[in-house]
Amino acid sequence: MAAAAEGVLATRSDEPARDDAAVETAEEAKEPAEADITELCRDMFSKMATYLTGELTATSEDYKLLENMNKLTSLKYLEMKDIAINISRNLKDLNQKYAGLQPYLDQINVIEEQVAALEQAAYKLDAYSKKLGNQAKYKKLEKR
Repeated sequence: MAAAAEGVLATRSDEPARDDAAVETAEEAKEPAEADITELCRDMFSKMATYLTGELTATSEDYKLLENMNKLTSLKYLEMKDIAINISRNLKDLNQKYAGLQPYLDQINVIEEQVAALEQAAYKLDAYSKKLGNQAKYKKLEKR
């Protein structure tokens, strides 16, 4: 056993001596990795902040646009309300004027009915006079 232990020591001593800076232990490997992870985390958080800022800015701009559209729509509805009020007022005026003209329109309708009746009477009188004229001609012809 002692010979085996000496053999192991001998093989280790045969290897060239390594520089401590070139040989990394598990602890030394972690330290640069932690520094890299820290830098990567900072970079990730910075990019995430930039992304979220962009998203929030876009959302904010969307809300501003929506607010402006709502304001314009509200103004348009106010204009339409004013127009509707004017139309309503004008319609009331027209209805009052029509109500004032209604007796005259009724008189016109009565006159129109009377004219139609008079026209019918004239046609009947014309037909009757033609009939009498024809009868008189026949009587003259008969007397001859």
